Amino acid sequence: MQMPPAEKRIIDQRKSLISIFSKIVGSENVLADETSLRTYDSDGLTAYKQLPMLVVLPANTEEVSALMRVCSERKVKIVPRGAGTSLSGGALPLEDGVVIGTGRLNRILEIDYNNRCAVVQPGVPNLSVSQAVDTAGFFYAPDPSSQIICSVGGNVAENSGGVHCLKYGVTTNNILGVEFVTISGEVVRFGGKHFDSAGYDFLGVVTGSEGMLGLVTEVTVRLLPKPPIAKALLVGFPTNESAGHCVADIIDNGIIPAGLEMMDRAAVAAAEDYCNAGYPLDSEAVLICELDGTESEVDILIERVSDIARASKATSITISKDDEERDRFWLGRKSAFPATAKIAPDSYVMDGTIPRRKLAEVLGRIGELSSQYGLQVVNVFHAGDGNLHPLIMFDANIPGELERVEELGAKILTLCVEVGGVLTGEHGVGVEKRDLMPTMFTESDMQQQQRLKCAFDPDHLLNPGKVFPELHRCAELGQMHIHHGSEKWPDIPRF
Repeated sequence: MQMPPAEKRIIDQRKSLISIFSKIVGSENVLADETSLRTYDSDGLTAYKQLPMLVVLPANTEEVSALMRVCSERKVKIVPRGAGTSLSGGALPLEDGVVIGTGRLNRILEIDYNNRCAVVQPGVPNLSVSQAVDTAGFFYAPDPSSQIICSVGGNVAENSGGVHCLKYGVTTNNILGVEFVTISGEVVRFGGKHFDSAGYDFLGVVTGSEGMLGLVTEVTVRLLPKPPIAKALLVGFPTNESAGHCVADIIDNGIIPAGLEMMDRAAVAAAEDYCNAGYPLDSEAVLICELDGTESEVDILIERVSDIARASKATSITISKDDEERDRFWLGRKSAFPATAKIAPDSYVMDGTIPRRKLAEVLGRIGELSSQYGLQVVNVFHAGDGNLHPLIMFDANIPGELERVEELGAKILTLCVEVGGVLTGEHGVGVEKRDLMPTMFTESDMQQQQRLKCAFDPDHLLNPGKVFPELHRCAELGQMHIHHGSEKWPDIPRF
């Protein structure tokens, strides 16, 4: 039986690429067997899986540049990948595409305390940066729940946040520069050790671009001095609504906590059983409010937050006695996602952001949708900035259940947009929210975004199929081309 031409073309291309890539990175760093490829068949959104054609693991910028150049010349699709903790399918491979993993780009290249920054490769785990500078009294602020394994490069791609993003900002607020390899293999730099760069904000463009514009090979991150004191309040509430009102009132009173997180009863019970964090199991909702600064400042803020919580009908208030107890409060929050495995075998994590004053309303409507679909929703989220992370619990082995989960998830995200929010806070769009983009953006909006994509990647080779619900050719949009950090509009559009 004759092999279909398309399949034969992929096989021939695969053999050729294995040979070329092996010369660039060494044969041991080109993964082609099915067992090895299975490791890369999905990211944290495990509902969707796809074996890549190949996985290649470069060790430096020069190797990345050479790989990108080969793929560009041969029109081979590329999926950049960090630690694979993305929760929106941003690193989902392609059958006819190459995954370029940054796991070997894992060195901290420089720590510059005078300029309060560090230069790191993209494969460095997020937590490793803070650990490296801890004894000198500094830290790196973005702290996603997966910080022990998620990579700095992946954080840049998704513009990740974390439990302390309310006060200290997300990734875009905490990086100063990147080294960046374009699809043609050109190495460019945006930003540096300085705070602001002249001209267009290309650093801002790259941050959160989900691997669709190029591959980051070096990141200059901001280092912040650790505050003298940090204390956390663990506050229980009789309803989700009362906790939601407390969150809004804290911010309305001009208080910006280092972290302000909320968990509902189901999440609290699961986390407490998982790690004994000391949570009040008789509460319908729990807030963790961390306050930092000087001792006198923190003491005053604790009194003010406690008064606001009592006015919001708090049923319990516990103030951390020391750093160990404060860390235990946060351990429960950061363990909430894996802890929910006791509720159901599978979970689907959502990521939408809403105005804080809409928290109570949206939580109520999520409860109604949960009942309507017969699927439990566990709520864990960054309450201070309205970034919701509803976890839809389900069993993927039940026929049709994943489809119902996807439908419920779409309803929740659409609700976020309807109340004045957005589709994603920190998980990115990927494939998960791709088809929901029209709920937030007009066709003109998306075409403008795609024109930017065309400027960096005219042949749509970088992470294709992500973010945009439909593909427009660059020629149809009016192509511009990025070269040496500047824009040029060619006279003749290319396809």
